[in-house]
Amino acid sequence: MLDKIKLITLIFMISFLGNQSSANYEKLAYDFKFKDLDGSDLNLNDFKEKVIVVVNVASQCGFTNQYADMQKVWEKYQNDGLIMIGVPSNDFGKQEPGTSQEIKNFCEAKFGISFLMTEKVIVKGDKAHPFYLWAKKNYGKQAVPKWNFHKIIINRYGKVEETFTSITNPSSKKFIFTLETALNKKK
Repeated sequence: MLDKIKLITLIFMISFLGNQSSANYEKLAYDFKFKDLDGSDLNLNDFKEKVIVVVNVASQCGFTNQYADMQKVWEKYQNDGLIMIGVPSNDFGKQEPGTSQEIKNFCEAKFGISFLMTEKVIVKGDKAHPFYLWAKKNYGKQAVPKWNFHKIIINRYGKVEETFTSITNPSSKKFIFTLETALNKKK
């Protein structure tokens, strides 16, 4: 009976973890672009061999204070190859109703944000931005934001390294460990 439980557990773990490791990545994160808050192209191809953290954000969310920790992480690791990108979305509770200019003003005035911010996009469902559809296809359901401040770490090879839910603060030990590990993986 114990061997049967071990076998079932092993099969479950392989099927769960297999989703990420078996991804064939026909495209990489570098194949996508956004528009920034000023309407200019923000091409991820410009960040090859960098570690990119993509976070869907909202100004009126209970997790909005994570902006402050995102900024601190950005300031600490930008010289090590980190690119931090905030992606405003109104998908969850309509908590990002503002225009690009309103979002920019809020982020700069309240949190002193200096990392990259995109224009507002859809991050879930069939109409999600192509980057998010790609992340889901290659990494699975864990890459799909369930709420604001979902974090996706893209490694130096343009692939999803790990994802974190909204409740994981960017200053948490778990997040920092994963980020530092990705930053230390040189090509």
